[in-house]
Amino acid sequence: MEEKKAISDQRAWLYVVIGGMLEIVWASGFKYESINGAIVLISLLVSFDLIIRATKVLPVGTVYAVFAGMGTIGTTAVDAVVSGGGISPLRIGFILLLLACMIGLKLTAKGGGAK
Repeated sequence: MEEKKAISDQRAWLYVVIGGMLEIVWASGFKYESINGAIVLISLLVSFDLIIRATKVLPVGTVYAVFAGMGTIGTTAVDAVVSGGGISPLRIGFILLLLACMIGLKLTAKGGGAK
C-alpha cells in the first residue's frame, strides 16, 4: 500500500486562507437570500474539507482560530457594506485586535515562521 505524502505547511496555510474566505461566503449566505443555497452548501463543505486537511499538518487550535477569525472579520465587513451602516471605530479596534491575534497564532504555530 502506498503511503500518502503530507502536505507542506505553506499549502496547509493556503487551505486555511481559502477555507476562511469560503466561510465568509456560507456565513453571509445564511443572512442574505441573494446568495444561492447551493453555493452556500458547497462553500460550507469545501471550507470544512480544507480546514480538516490543514489540521493534519498544523495545530488544530491555531487553524480553527484563524479560520473563525477570518470568517468573523469577513462577515462583519460584508454586513457593513451590504447594510451601508459602516463600522464604528470601537468595532474596527476589536477587528484589528482579532487580526493581530490571528497573525500571532500563525507566527507561533509549527511551521508558521517563528522557530
